[in-house]
Amino acid sequence: MKRMYVVCEGQTEETFVRDVIAPIFAHRQIYITARLISTSKGHKGGGLNYQRVKKFILNSLKEEADTIITTFFDLYALDNGFPSYEEGRKISDVHQRVARLEDAFKADVVKENELYAERFSPYIQPYEFEGLLFTDIAKLIELETSWEKAFKELNAIRDSFSSPEHINDGYETKPSARINGILQKPSYRKIRHGSLAIKNIGIDNLCEQCTHFAEWYHKLNQIRCSA
Repeated sequence: MKRMYVVCEGQTEETFVRDVIAPIFAHRQIYITARLISTSKGHKGGGLNYQRVKKFILNSLKEEADTIITTFFDLYALDNGFPSYEEGRKISDVHQRVARLEDAFKADVVKENELYAERFSPYIQPYEFEGLLFTDIAKLIELETSWEKAFKELNAIRDSFSSPEHINDGYETKPSARINGILQKPSYRKIRHGSLAIKNIGIDNLCEQCTHFAEWYHKLNQIRCSA
């Protein structure tokens, strides 16, 4: 049995890990659990200060000697305290930017204990979780009958970018803002609809179009269970 914790930004990612990712790996005896960081008394998720994140991850690594830790944070609104944040802003290619941030994040954690290098593998989603939903608009709008009329508008957005992960991070143009502005009656509810949409779309389809997500997912697949 092998245990992994995915430290998540919020309840949407937590639900995605619990309902989509964890069941895929459970049959291999790799047990994946999502964890949210407490941001204030009685509250978890959102507004992740880097020092709080680092402390939480280090404590998680110390809990069990063989537990693997990864993360699922959005690049959009990432705390500017993350290592190499300013350097990353100068990198125009979003995949290169998140790779640089992930490398610096890992290096900062591993400097506390070099043995953590094999057990800590951070992941930052470009630009938001909702970007993944643009992988297959037809599957997304199947969730609600009244959303059928939104296909053309959402598909036009998808076609204007080289991949779902390139849909940008402006306040009004980030993936979640686009979806929230178009999907109405009922409105898009990220915790409910997010994971359901990913189940509709399928992991294979997701990996085919979302390069950075695919790298993370395939890395999880390389984990071997202890004998």
